[in-house]
Amino acid sequence: MAVEVGALLSGKVTGMIDYGAFVDIGEGKNGMVHISEVANSYVTNIREHLAVGQEIRVKVLNISPEGKISLSIKKAVDAPPPAPADARPAPPRAPKPRSAAPNVWQGQRGGADPQGFEDMMSRFKQTSEDKISTLRRGGDTRYGGANSRRGGRK
Repeated sequence: MAVEVGALLSGKVTGMIDYGAFVDIGEGKNGMVHISEVANSYVTNIREHLAVGQEIRVKVLNISPEGKISLSIKKAVDAPPPAPADARPAPPRAPKPRSAAPNVWQGQRGGADPQGFEDMMSRFKQTSEDKISTLRRGGDTRYGGANSRRGGRK
């Protein structure tokens, strides 16, 4: 049979490398099966799927102008049968409905605590003012103040 793109041929594995296998397809011609064309599943080690001297069926994918022949084992075999209807994944679920209540802080559980909230906000305000005044004085070296390595006032 003539070696042409799309032809199904029988061959014999003559050598293997990490990324593929060399196959003698007859008529004094050799081709290579890339590791990605060995099986329908992901192949990490080609030697787990093929062995030197093994007879295989291949399909010619491409013939380069230099005469290099690209082969595929997975395209030479029939496509796997479709999965039964009960094995198909379930359709995606509808998104959860959003609640009508706004996301508002309610204080501590068990009742409103306006005094606790006021105390928390007061402490936050004082801490923020302290940080800002430190930055304005240029005393904090982390933010490019006068004492930082990057510069500042000289």
